[in-house]
Amino acid sequence: MVNHKRRKRLLKLLAEHQTASVPQLVEWLSASPATVRRDISWLAARNLLTRTRGGAANLAQKKRNLTLTSETFEHNIQCFADRKRAIARHAAGMCEEGETIVINGGTTTFMMADFLVDKHLKILTNSFLMAERLLLSSENEVILPGGKVYREQNVILSPFDNDITQHHYAAKMFMSVYGLSLLGLMEADPLLIQAEKRLIGQAEELIVLADSSKFAKKAGLILCGLDRVSCVITDTYASDSAVQLLEQSGVKVVTVAPEPVPSQVASMQFSHGFDLSANSLFHPEAAH
Repeated sequence: MVNHKRRKRLLKLLAEHQTASVPQLVEWLSASPATVRRDISWLAARNLLTRTRGGAANLAQKKRNLTLTSETFEHNIQCFADRKRAIARHAAGMCEEGETIVINGGTTTFMMADFLVDKHLKILTNSFLMAERLLLSSENEVILPGGKVYREQNVILSPFDNDITQHHYAAKMFMSVYGLSLLGLMEADPLLIQAEKRLIGQAEELIVLADSSKFAKKAGLILCGLDRVSCVITDTYASDSAVQLLEQSGVKVVTVAPEPVPSQVASMQFSHGFDLSANSLFHPEAAH
């Protein structure tokens, strides 16, 4: 059993039994004592379980809610979740095996992780939440830029212009945005403008994931014009006039019907990036 699958299985066992000794985990996981101890150390270092004398214990939910996410991110990911999930599924379906892609740090792009579980991609992202989720739930290769972590914006940003992102080229970039208008992609935070402009320059196609509420949002900062956008994926609540205006600007528009959000995902709490007890992480097939 590969590392990430075994560790997810270990966490699920602790969720069921609350505590377990090393010998018990050895039997349940069909792994050696040394491997089990390494897994316990690895997960404990990430605040995902509690080490005990001779074993491990499930981390109490109140402790697991120590989070890397901001309240804004947790709120936004629940807004129009049915629309965002359908958009994220379609976006993930556009990824071809083995290619290099870029994903930015939005809530809709974050949902793509559920549908990338069985892919084998090279993924460059400036989102520490996306990176952690991909590392624990998939076998994709993940690349992060070096720099400072900005919790509120959910991005990593280097103070230097010549960072690692300059050395990677991607076929596609998938981007969430604050708003969308004829002027282009709009953001409300100057820091996000700085972070995302670096990533945009490294991709051939720019694919925007924007639920229909984004067409009504206005912001004072323009990230880029529509001439840089290859495709917009939105939902069926988008008005015909908004879709037509984008198409007249040369942008391909894909509309998808909202889909039900599994209860485990809808109630998901973020702990160190996300709650590993979420069903979609333990059972990747549930995301398909």
